[in-house]
Amino acid sequence: MNLFASYLKNFLKFKGLLIQLVSRDIKVKYKRSILGLFWSLLSPLLLMIVLSLVFSELFKFDIENYAAYLICGQILFTFFSEATSLAMTSIVTSGQLVKKVYIPKYIFPLSKVMYSFVNLGFSLIALVLVFIFSDIHMKINALFGIFSLIYLFIFCLGLGLILSSLSVFFRDIMHLYSVLITAWMYITPIFYPIDIIPQKYILIIYSNPLFYFITYFRETVLYGNLPNLELNSICLSISFTAFIIGLFIFYKQQDKFVLHI
Repeated sequence: MNLFASYLKNFLKFKGLLIQLVSRDIKVKYKRSILGLFWSLLSPLLLMIVLSLVFSELFKFDIENYAAYLICGQILFTFFSEATSLAMTSIVTSGQLVKKVYIPKYIFPLSKVMYSFVNLGFSLIALVLVFIFSDIHMKINALFGIFSLIYLFIFCLGLGLILSSLSVFFRDIMHLYSVLITAWMYITPIFYPIDIIPQKYILIIYSNPLFYFITYFRETVLYGNLPNLELNSICLSISFTAFIIGLFIFYKQQDKFVLHI
């Protein structure tokens, strides 16, 4: 409890800095960009169009409203990939600041996850446009989709804390993670239905945390179903387990960061 109380106290004290870091990342990303924030809307749409043409036509997946099915998984995985990748390098890239002034070090991976979450918000506009174009009427149960995003945010933060700690001591993990993310994408049902997976490989899908977050999001937003207790329990367990482990590892290693940055 003392650990959580300490983190909460520092969070409230440095929340202004956290907002500035997130704001800075947004400004840097779109600096000198003609389309600016519009890219966060356009990018998922363009990627969805390409993937829809490739997978729905070449592989003939029998999925109703395939474009909507695809973008639901795509924007969540893009958030996960960006959030964890940026969080992983956040301590190393902020080395000079970490050495010179006292700042709670978890602020850096947290700011990256929050920045990616802002980008996800813009991507949701693209999702709404796809739904409108596909003549899909959202039900009131779609509001429960926010819980899947919260679960995923917590999971990304936990994993980001772990990765940011490890990357300080083992820089090769930054290169290995890019390979892992690619493999992770293919074992996540983003552009294919789960029923095409052979039974002998289905355990791999069920062992993938992102499968549950994306399933939750699709069930609520795309299909308008109420999330059941089992799915909520799984997502809650996965996200908070990752967060607690990440917090513990980060807390144990943070005092050594200045010696290895």
